[in-house]
Amino acid sequence: MRMTAHRRTAIAAGLAAVALIAAGCGTSDDGTSVDGTAPATSVAGAPTTERATGSAAAQPTEVTIVGERDVEVTLTGPIAEKFSSATPEQKQALGLPLTGDHNAGARESGLLFQQFAGGVITAKSAEPGTPAYITWGKIRDAWNVDRAADGTPDVGGDNGSVGPLGAPTSDETADGDLLTTTFDNGTVTFNTVTEEVEVTINGQVVPSGL
Repeated sequence: MRMTAHRRTAIAAGLAAVALIAAGCGTSDDGTSVDGTAPATSVAGAPTTERATGSAAAQPTEVTIVGERDVEVTLTGPIAEKFSSATPEQKQALGLPLTGDHNAGARESGLLFQQFAGGVITAKSAEPGTPAYITWGKIRDAWNVDRAADGTPDVGGDNGSVGPLGAPTSDETADGDLLTTTFDNGTVTFNTVTEEVEVTINGQVVPSGL
């Protein structure tokens, strides 16, 4: 039997094109992180099929990804644009899209998110032209740590976009051995040699919690 799951992460008008390619949000009622329901691992050779709808003039209005068990996930707006412009390496690391209301949608703040097996794509609103970002790996893991308001790890705190770091404001950038993602209120840096993670919130370095 073929199951179809449509998760519309935004309603975007006036955007169009054909493209082939493509992180936020607190803790769910069952205690699992909505920003990271699965460990940040890459899914190589994932059996996905993509369909983009729109004209050849701009980014696609929608991108539908067919993953495991023929489940379809439809991305729209800034999330669709980001997935469409992602590199093959980014797509492979993201892996298969996750389904369910806790894995895609919008926060009360308006932030949009779509979870994948290995990462998340977020955008601060559904407005056309809103940038979206990919967050994954150790940086995503540190973002998903429950934290008190001062950024210290705290099982009673918040994580993801509602935590003290806030929402992502960049993709991962590389500077030598260091990979860094910026957030509303700080940064998370991963050293690919030492595998150390540094979390800075409001100018103060806090424990990574990993």
